[in-house]
Amino acid sequence: MQFPTTFDDLIVKANDLDLYKKLVLQLNKDFLLANIDLDFHEDILPSSLKLLLHETVYKLIQERFADYLNLLYIIDVSEKAIKSLSGEDTLKLAEEVSFLILRREWQKVWFRNYY
Repeated sequence: MQFPTTFDDLIVKANDLDLYKKLVLQLNKDFLLANIDLDFHEDILPSSLKLLLHETVYKLIQERFADYLNLLYIIDVSEKAIKSLSGEDTLKLAEEVSFLILRREWQKVWFRNYY
C-alpha cells in the first residue's frame, strides 16, 4: 500500500474507501488520550479539518510544547519524520506536522479496515 503524500491525496483516498469518518473519529480518540480539548464533528469538511488541526498544532508548539510532544507520542508520529522538518518557520512546521499526524492516523484507520 502506497500511503498518501499530500493532504488532498489522503482525503480522496479516505473518501474513496469510505473511511473519512473513521479518520475523524481516530483523531478525536487520540486527542482525547493526549488530554487536548479538541473534538472534530464527524461531518467536518476536509478543509475545516485541515485548518483546525493546523491551528491547534501551531498553538501547541507555541504555548504547550509538552502537550505537543505528548500528542505526537500518543499518535505515534515518526520521530525521524519530525526531525527531518525545518523548524525555522513555526507556521510551516505546524502545517507539515499536521499532515504527518493525519497520515499516521490514516495508516491506523486503513490497517484496521484492511486487516
